[in-house]
Amino acid sequence: MDSKMTCAEALLRAANSAGIDVCFANPGTTEIPLVQALDNVPQMRPVLALFEGVCSGAADGYGRMRGSPALTLTHLGPGFANSIANLHNARRARTPIVNIIGDHASWHLAFDAPLTSDIASLAAAVSGWQRKIERADDTVRDVKAAIAASMQRGGQVATLVFPMDFQQQLEKSDRPLDNSPPEACKLPLASRGRIEDIARCLHDRPSVTFLLGGPALTERGQRAAAAIAEYLGAKLYAETFPARIERGRNLPDVDRLPYFPEPAIKALSGSRHVILVGAREPIAYFGYENLPSRLAPDGSVSALAEPGEDAVEALEALATALGVKPVSINRPAQWSAAPEGQLSPQAIGSIIAQTLPEGAIVSIEGGTCGYPFATASAMSSSCTLLTNTGGAIGQGLPVAIGAAIACPDRKVIALQSDGSAQYTIQSLWTMARESLPIVVLIASNHRYGVLQTELGRSNVAHLGAASAALTSLDKPKIDWQAIARGYGVPAVQVADTTALRSALSSAMRAEGPQLIEMSL
Repeated sequence: MDSKMTCAEALLRAANSAGIDVCFANPGTTEIPLVQALDNVPQMRPVLALFEGVCSGAADGYGRMRGSPALTLTHLGPGFANSIANLHNARRARTPIVNIIGDHASWHLAFDAPLTSDIASLAAAVSGWQRKIERADDTVRDVKAAIAASMQRGGQVATLVFPMDFQQQLEKSDRPLDNSPPEACKLPLASRGRIEDIARCLHDRPSVTFLLGGPALTERGQRAAAAIAEYLGAKLYAETFPARIERGRNLPDVDRLPYFPEPAIKALSGSRHVILVGAREPIAYFGYENLPSRLAPDGSVSALAEPGEDAVEALEALATALGVKPVSINRPAQWSAAPEGQLSPQAIGSIIAQTLPEGAIVSIEGGTCGYPFATASAMSSSCTLLTNTGGAIGQGLPVAIGAAIACPDRKVIALQSDGSAQYTIQSLWTMARESLPIVVLIASNHRYGVLQTELGRSNVAHLGAASAALTSLDKPKIDWQAIARGYGVPAVQVADTTALRSALSSAMRAEGPQLIEMSL
């Protein structure tokens, strides 16, 4: 290495040599040496976000689409804390991410400066691996360890704390930088004995439901699962909120397990075997009186492939054991006629699905139009859907940023509810700054719909003043066009199906970001 290279530059060069080429950053004073070092590492693309939750959400979207990590750069414990909600989602999605957190100079920590905090405890909540650089000479070793760790267990969050004084020190090692790309992380195989046991249980074709997650929702995984399901007469579901699922009329129509517990319990009822393939056991999102937390029938659940194992290989091995032949799927597009006129969630879902270009990526956050679109996407062109895996709000727009940077040749759509969009609305500025081809679709009903639904489930006939105030967004109504234009994103408002089709057609042709407010 160049004897005049700082450890900050050495870290960036080591990360780049391992294949990382983007850093989603919201830096502060303790990261200034890393900011300066980026000038000397042009291969590393710095992407500025105005809020740390945008950094972490963008890294999540990037990692889901690339299957390899990006860097995030945040400022001390408070800055990192702002990123935790979307790192929670990334943890549930098994997304590889490497967080770099600048810390106070090692000699300054003892004085308990105002921004001093317990970074390790904050990081522990969302990181599968974490470490603090204890000596400047350990910088390259530690960042390589962080990158390797992020690719383990099917993907995880790795966090590295980098004191400011070590960033500034000169790299003393004269060893040449290893520029060889890292070995691809291979998923561990599922237990062969487990696969054989399940095959024996299924030979008499009992009532079976397969619940797919992770790699099982790739095209190859879905095709194998569909062949098995057809042979057995089994039901086939995806996790309610999959990290990534391929959709389109040339793929099996794998519906998502319903969100609310009653329809989920009904969907799984009568199943002698509920077989998990890269998915977790189905659990109710929240605890409800007189309803079980476990949604599958007692004693029915078994795992063909655990999360983090090679679910595709497990499905293909099971198909072989059962003597199942592949099935071909090529459904002609048969669209239900959407009512013309005023917009409805069902009409919006259908119109978006019909408009999608081949290979589009759709980041979905919000149930208002998300569920109708996900159903309609069974007839769309081939596309990839990314959903909110952990339930922490504010992931839809940042995930779209990361997906657009990971896959610059693909159109990205952010299908977003108006309430959740405000959590990370700063994303619009980064979209404009980076000229990303993202179409933001805001379902604007001026309320927290899911909360009003939950109130209805509690047998509340009419909202009281407090309930209405805490679940409504109409006093004042959010001016989406003004917000978008303030961040540099062109915006229009539509209220009927004809206007939506026209706006979508124009937005899909645009090179930079566009926002369409869909008034409901």
